[in-house]
Amino acid sequence: MKLDAARTTLIVVDVQEGFRKAIPDFERIAKATATLIEGAQALGIPIVVTEQYPKGLGETAPEVADRLPEGTEPLKKVCFSAAEADDFDLGGRDQALLCGIETHVCVNQTVLDLLESGTEVQVAEDAVASRFEENKRVGLQKMERAGAVLTSVETALFELLGRAGTDEFKRIQKLILAYAPNVQGRAAGEAEARPVSRGEAVG
Repeated sequence: MKLDAARTTLIVVDVQEGFRKAIPDFERIAKATATLIEGAQALGIPIVVTEQYPKGLGETAPEVADRLPEGTEPLKKVCFSAAEADDFDLGGRDQALLCGIETHVCVNQTVLDLLESGTEVQVAEDAVASRFEENKRVGLQKMERAGAVLTSVETALFELLGRAGTDEFKRIQKLILAYAPNVQGRAAGEAEARPVSRGEAVG
């Protein structure tokens, strides 16, 4: 199942300030989520954001909220599944890319409901988290067995992008290099400084 920018909605599940001290790698998850949000905006992909019981868990973390399109209002909920939140809407799209907290609770239940409704679902493994690693592992396994596809921030964004040589590519490339820089400073699509032999395949 390949993500298509014309068919996909990004769903950001409960990346809230109240989880900051409870989630060991919260800052990394927030950064991954912010990268997906900026990438979705660059590609014209709609974004749905939820907040679980904000009275107790607080609002969306500022490093995530600051990246949201102007006017985006998080859907406030007490149900665990974002798909059951009031006013939840994929905008007529039939693919969903998910990130957020916690993997085994709200993300998992959202994924199961979306799959049941016939939506194709992918979960960015490096953009979801639980308080305990074993619960994250269980959540990922359960979602995958139910029919979701596990992906990563970089994989999903380049899949949605589809090609190099465009303004969108330049924006996505810059986001990826900021999210996960490599020692040579290259991201997908950049030419490598070495000759290609005739025996090497391209594709």
